[in-house]
Order: sequence, then structure tokens, then C-alpha cells
Amino acid sequence: MDQDQVKEPTETEPLICIGCGAQIQTTDPDSPGYTPKGALAKGMETGELYCQRCFRLRHYNEIQPVSVSDDEFLNLLSQIGTTNSLVVYVVDIFDVNGSLIPGLQRFVGDNPVLVVGNKVDLLPASFKPKKVKDWLRQMVNRAGIRPVGVELVSARTNQSVDDLLKVINQNARNRDVYVVGVTNVGKSTLINQIIHQSSGEEQVITTSKFPGTTLDLIKIPLDNGHDLVDTPGIIHASQMAHYLNSHDLKYVSPQKRIKPRSYQLNAEQTLFLGALGRFDYVSGTKAGFTVYVDNNLMIHRTKLENADAFFEKHAGELLTPPVGAENVIPLQRHEFKVTDTSDLVIEGLGWITVPKGSVVSGWAPKGVAVLIRKSMF
Repeated sequence: MDQDQVKEPTETEPLICIGCGAQIQTTDPDSPGYTPKGALAKGMETGELYCQRCFRLRHYNEIQPVSVSDDEFLNLLSQIGTTNSLVVYVVDIFDVNGSLIPGLQRFVGDNPVLVVGNKVDLLPASFKPKKVKDWLRQMVNRAGIRPVGVELVSARTNQSVDDLLKVINQNARNRDVYVVGVTNVGKSTLINQIIHQSSGEEQVITTSKFPGTTLDLIKIPLDNGHDLVDTPGIIHASQMAHYLNSHDLKYVSPQKRIKPRSYQLNAEQTLFLGALGRFDYVSGTKAGFTVYVDNNLMIHRTKLENADAFFEKHAGELLTPPVGAENVIPLQRHEFKVTDTSDLVIEGLGWITVPKGSVVSGWAPKGVAVLIRKSMF
């Protein structure tokens, strides 16, 4: 059968993945049920119709990320609330605020929640794990989450994943383990590490089907008779990543340890973070400000009185990313009066530690969250 002649799934004749139960589709690789046309043709011939995600799990023990809408995600969380399970909640330590799921504790019911701060390898070498753990616990407490524990790992480098497994086993107590998180937090990478570490075999998956729902929830059988359950990620529209193309995204998504950059600023000075963010020191005495962003992101200092004209003239050229004036996104201003040493956060871009007693403003594309939080360091 020529793949161009493959019959597309329709509303009246849906094709279903025999692994997770998601409806097969061939248009959106990031959504549940995606299958390349060539694989769909082969699956229809053999009668073993898997979405790409289940196929890679079955043959390569590899989880691929997938995302769902807010409503689908909340429905999924409510389903978890009816189970007796441990919820492993993965957040991006570089973008904690953008990783938070409002009302998570309410939706998962009485099930215990273990918070995992991923991408710890990106934090400056001087960071103190205990202090960051305490800080992260306070952040999730403010979001209404009362975790049974807080762990820090790097799924990419495998740092502390073995310690996390021990904590999961201690808290699971003969229950299934559901792993939840928003998109881009590294949840799938972490699950892949857990799969590989929790079994000494090449093939962890021993069954031909992975029971699930149309939300593309996948249950991975573990050696103890229970399941590790991977869930789709929810898209947070307030994250910077959703406003950038792949070329510009690499400048705001750190892959190496962050090197803080410090600036002595007088009042009425401005820092541009490429053309994606802007920080104004509106009023206060001369003080030090530390910037935590990707090492490749250009920072340019200028006077506040010249900042608007400077952006208008140089955004997309001298000020990048984004590259090209046609890709520049207008920035929206958010002002704050800081009463204690705090971080001004631009979600998905980074943060700037500011001293108490100052008035500052942060600028970001409309829709990207800008906020003040308790200082991480």
C-alpha cells in the first residue's frame, strides 16, 4: 500500500492505538496518537497498530513526550485522585514557577505527592542542595502542595536518580506510581532513566500492550508487580518556549551549568535580555543585581530614558534573540516594589536577584508571566 494512499482516521472510523488507546492521527507529532503515515500503513497491514510513542516504548524502552489540553489534563488528574498511588510531580528547577500546576493537590486527592526538581545540573556550582530543597518546598507549599518529600535530580546527566528511586520505593508502599508535570520539564527523560535503572534487563517491557486511556496514559510494568504510569504534559501558555521558533529557543533553554552575571546598577538603568526580556531598575540606591539566564543570551545595559528607542531600533539585530526584526515580539511592562531580597522571574527565560527597598520592572512578551518570588540563593 502506498503511504500516500493510507486512509486517514476519521470521526466515524477512528483508528485506535492498541498500546495506549489514543486515537491515531498523522498530523501533530506532539499530540497523543501520532503515527507517521508509513508506520500507519504497515500497522494496518499487520494488524498491530501502535502510535509512535508506544512503538518506541515497546521496541526501545524509550518514552517520548506528549502534551494535552488543560481540560484533558485536569480530567486525567481527577482520575488519579480515584486511585491509590504515589504521585511523582516533576518541576523544572530553572523554571519552577512555569512548572507549577495550580490545584494539583486538590485533584490528586489523598494520594501522597513527591516533588522532584529536575535539571539541577544547570544551577551554579555554588548552589547548596539543602537550601534549594527548602526553597523548593516553600514554593510548592505556596501553590497548595504538601509533599511527602522533595528531591533534586538531573535526568539528563543521571545525577541523583538512584537516590530518587530509593525515595520512590520508600513512599510507594505497594502502590502504582504516577509521574506528572508540564511540558519541557524533562519528565520523559526522567522516566527513561527510571526504566533503565529499575531493571537489569535490556527489555523492561514484557507485554505487548500498555493499558491506558485516550489521554495517552501509559502503564509500564515494574518488577514489583506495580506500574510506573507516564502521563502527558500540560502546556503552560505563560512559558517563553511557546513564543519562539527552534532557532531562538536554544538561546533561552540552558544545556550547561549557568554562570551568574552580576551588575552594579544605578537607578534608572536598564538591562536587555536579548530582545525577549527587559529589566528596569526604576528607583533605589546603587546596588548589585545578579542575572541567571542561559550563558549564550546576550545582556545589554543602557539608560532607562533611552531604552524604548534602543529597543525600537535594535531589536532583532543587535538585540537577539529573536533573530530578525520580523520575529520581534512587543514587550509588556510589570512593575514591582521589592520589600525583601527577591528574584524577578520571567518564566522560561530566567531570573534576576534584586535587593530589598528597590522598585523594578520586568518586561516580557504579552502572555509570558513576570513575577516576584523569594530569592532562590
